[in-house]
Parts: sequence; structure tokens; C-alpha cells
Amino acid sequence: MARIAVLTVSDRAFRGEYEDRGGPACEAWLRGVITSEVEILRQITPDGRVEVAAALRDLADTWGADLILATGGTGPAPRDQTPEAMADVITMELAGFGEAMRAANSRVVATAILSRQSAGVRGKTLIITLPGSPNAISTSLEAIFAAVPYCLDLIGAARIETDPAVIKAHRPKT
Repeated sequence: MARIAVLTVSDRAFRGEYEDRGGPACEAWLRGVITSEVEILRQITPDGRVEVAAALRDLADTWGADLILATGGTGPAPRDQTPEAMADVITMELAGFGEAMRAANSRVVATAILSRQSAGVRGKTLIITLPGSPNAISTSLEAIFAAVPYCLDLIGAARIETDPAVIKAHRPKT
């Protein structure tokens, strides 16, 4: 069974001043697409490079996440340090994920170019950084998720299956 962590990055949500909408949106999207058995853990961390990096390490190394979706902290504001935190914990960047997400979101909103989404690998964990807006999360995941199951296969993570009527996972014929 695959383990998926959804990490909301937000000072205000962490302090309880703001309702976390990104984490629930991620989980709902995943549950509407993945058909195999998965365990989904949602967690909130404050913004900041050190805090986010610590949460990513813990989810990958201690909890054993196969996939981490980090939502929020990808803009140009001073506290938006999610991409830097991810860079601190990964061994390999997969820049194509960010390129595809920005391209998809730019068809919806001109400010998509301000977002700094990306993805990378830490051991057997794929980490993907997403915007914080539920609409942008959906657009981003729709743009990239066909490649996620095969990426998980390649890095030795648990296998996931998707509903092909929603997202047809691309796996090369063997």
C-alpha cells in the first residue's frame, strides 16, 4: 500500500488563523483519481526553509512516504521558501514537473509565472511542490499526474493505480 503525505505550508493555517483549504483539496483530488489502496496523511507546517525541510525529511524518512505533495509556499513572498526547502532535502530535481504545472496554470491565470513549483526525489520518495490555491492544485495535478505512477515505479516506491477515465497513468509497455 502506498503512503502519500499532503503537507500544507502556511504560517496562518499552522497557527489556526486560516482554514487549510489546500490540504483537503489535495486529498480529495487524490481520492478521486487513485484506485489502488493508499494511506494519506495530512499535516500542516509553518512557512520557512528550515521548518519545511524538517517536515519533508520526517515524512520521507520516518513516516516512509512514497509521495509527498507540499502545497503552499511556492510564490515570491519572503516567507515562501518551499522550493528552497525541497532543494535542501532532495538528491535529484525533476524540473519538468514544474514546467508542466506552470504551463497548465498559465492558461488559467497570468500570475502562474510567479509560482515556483517543482519536484524531486529523496530516496524512494517523490516530492512535488504545489501552489496553495485549490483550483491551482487541481490544474497542476491534472497536468502532471499521468507521469507520477511511473516515476514512483522508477524510484522503487510503492505502486499506485489510477482511474483511466480520470487520469490515465503512462507506463511504457514492457
